[in-house]
Amino acid sequence: MTTAYWCVLIAGLLPYAATLSAKGGSRFDNHNPRAWLAAQTGWRARAHSAQLNGFEAFPLFAAAVIIAHHLGAPQPRVDGLALVFVAARVVYLGAYIADLALLRSIVWFVGIGSSVAIFLAGS
Repeated sequence: MTTAYWCVLIAGLLPYAATLSAKGGSRFDNHNPRAWLAAQTGWRARAHSAQLNGFEAFPLFAAAVIIAHHLGAPQPRVDGLALVFVAARVVYLGAYIADLALLRSIVWFVGIGSSVAIFLAGS
């Protein structure tokens, strides 16, 4: 498997790290988890929002990697851009939880930009 494919797996699992941090170390209500999460404030609410954004960003990235591979894009370029995406998402998650809005926005653009660049790598 290519590095980019491993990055798809990692990117697909990253949102769960955010939700585990939102739910961990608290009196999480597993009988009604969505209502419990909706009632959270502060860093727990931000961790939940980071989880949702991770699921929103993932399809574009995964599709870009698959399409670039299908089109025969240069694998080192796709791998490098996929690593950029994963790194941006890790920083994004930390910045969101820490309430660093400007950094969060910058790395969001880096992540989306790397997904677009992966698409373009195949052309």
